[in-house]
Amino acid sequence: MKLRYFGLALLLVPLLAIAESGTALKDDILRVEPYADAKASGAIKRSDKVDILEKKGAWLKVKAPKGSGWVRLLSVKRGEASKSNEAAGVLSVASGRAGTGQVVSTTGVRGLNEEELKAAKFNEAEVKQLESYSVSAEQAQQFAKAGGLQASKLAYLPKPKSAGGTSQ
Repeated sequence: MKLRYFGLALLLVPLLAIAESGTALKDDILRVEPYADAKASGAIKRSDKVDILEKKGAWLKVKAPKGSGWVRLLSVKRGEASKSNEAAGVLSVASGRAGTGQVVSTTGVRGLNEEELKAAKFNEAEVKQLESYSVSAEQAQQFAKAGGLQASKLAYLPKPKSAGGTSQ
């Protein structure tokens, strides 16, 4: 009985190794880590076929013809690309109208995931650096004046009406 399960497991292992495929929508830099300021590890060219290995926030870890690394999510179209209409594919992603239904989509990234939040630690030096960027109200007014900005009063938006027609 154990041998049967072992044989089944061996058959399923190759399926776990299959990565999702994709196509590079534009030239971009592959990075060692999923950060814009991370060290470059290579590059992809528009129309390169890639294997998507992992997703983290707005980044995809890919294996490309000339290396592997992290690339921005919007630089890769998931699935197989049709050679007949590559320009339309790029335009549809740029406009947010991708897919068969031509539904407008957006990409949102929330920032830190649960694992990163649990691992977060207080960093006094970073807090002090952040505080060093603050300015007084007088400094802000001088900066605005130097830039030709003028204060203007805006009315508050009206309170939303409830379903019954009365305001809350």
